[in-house]
Amino acid sequence: MAYTTIDKPTDYFETVIYAGGTTDISSLDFQPDWVWGKKRDGAENHGIFDSVRSATKTINSNTTAAESTRGGSLTSFDSDGFTLGGSDGIISNSGSTYVAWSWKAGTSFTNDASSTSIGTIDSAGSVNTDAGFSIISYTGTGSAATIAHGLGVIPKFYLIKNRTNARNWQSYHEPLGNQAYLRLNTTAATATGAAIWNNTSPTSSVFSIGTSDFNAVNADGDNYIAYCFAEKQGYSKFGSYTGNGSTDGTFVYTGFKPAYVLIKKTSGTAQWKILDNKRDTFNVVEDLINASNNGAESDFTTLDFLSNGFKMRNSDADMNGSGETYIYIAFAENPFVTSTGVPATAR
Repeated sequence: MAYTTIDKPTDYFETVIYAGGTTDISSLDFQPDWVWGKKRDGAENHGIFDSVRSATKTINSNTTAAESTRGGSLTSFDSDGFTLGGSDGIISNSGSTYVAWSWKAGTSFTNDASSTSIGTIDSAGSVNTDAGFSIISYTGTGSAATIAHGLGVIPKFYLIKNRTNARNWQSYHEPLGNQAYLRLNTTAATATGAAIWNNTSPTSSVFSIGTSDFNAVNADGDNYIAYCFAEKQGYSKFGSYTGNGSTDGTFVYTGFKPAYVLIKKTSGTAQWKILDNKRDTFNVVEDLINASNNGAESDFTTLDFLSNGFKMRNSDADMNGSGETYIYIAFAENPFVTSTGVPATAR
């Protein structure tokens, strides 16, 4: 059995850094369906765009704000990247520097729940079963429900945002279980409540939503967007680890050389930390962006990207406190071993 079916992760995920004022990002090997951009050298909200909601509509990972239309920001998704209006500080403003993380879905997806008997709420979006990623749009009912995600396997992680009204982001992580959730826009520790996911884990066809937490996932008549991820060996990993409080820190095995890692402490308050292989091209990885606030990129000795995972290089409580617990999501630069037996090299 091959170790991975994805020998070239940049066919599905890639980080781009660019100067503000740029209008043509054309360095990707795919047409993205989800683009998450952030100004690096100053305070500015994160800008999240996807092809399901249409290019000019944005939501922010660091706020509760409803979806807004920003004509000067991202204007189209293209075969090798995306086009920017060049006049919106959220993703491209002259004189500043930016980073954008892009994922490919690409196959149109619709589910009429009453016809297919899959789920109880209709859903539509874009899905990539090879890479284990789907973008799903649905409308809430105010009653516990199930929604088709299109992945064909059980998702390990998903994010949900109310598009209609200002509400918290909600995220599901398999290691935390089906009564727990984290809010992407806050530093809060794990919260629990059986109603948020209806006390039900996702299946290979649907995820479940309840009615709790102030209509964050299922208000009657409100529109929602969900970003769903299934784990793919050698390409993506969604897990947890325990810190050791040492600069010779915890090692986390992913099965690939990471290109992107997002970390959140679950046992206490902490920012959501984003690191990648383009802003830091060698170890130690130091350029941090917080998904949960609008702050500029900061320099902080954080971790090493290794050929088969990552290793903490700090004792900071936000990422490696002794006995503290953390969740992470990670995407590959290279699989540890390709389908033809070629090993990844160290940085």
